[in-house]
Amino acid sequence: MEQKIHQGRNVKRFREMLGIKQDALAFDLGEEWNQKKISILEQKEVIDDHILKAISNVLNIPVEAFQNFDEEQAINIISNTFHDEAFIGNSGGTYNINPIDKLIQLHEEKIALYERMLKEKSEMMDRLEKLINK
Repeated sequence: MEQKIHQGRNVKRFREMLGIKQDALAFDLGEEWNQKKISILEQKEVIDDHILKAISNVLNIPVEAFQNFDEEQAINIISNTFHDEAFIGNSGGTYNINPIDKLIQLHEEKIALYERMLKEKSEMMDRLEKLINK
């Protein structure tokens, strides 16, 4: 059975990772948006491309992230790939991969992403302050 990507859930995940509330996203998307419409949108399995593009621009996250991210699949790949017996075979022999090292690398990548998201959130807050002060 093929797992479907739930685009609305992905929008919600990325929005929450950025610490952005539904009403703030609605405000950034324009006058025709409100918190309730964002809530309904996040329940949709498939979102129109033009809406995904608008959300992508606001959150500064590639459209492909909403279209392709599958958390369950990512967890399955990690859990099925990295365990104590994981190894790489090549002409020079077999080497053990330390799963702790891989987890640390993944964690460092997550931290870098989180730091970038915090910086972008800070820049967005600065822009909002300037708009409010005008």
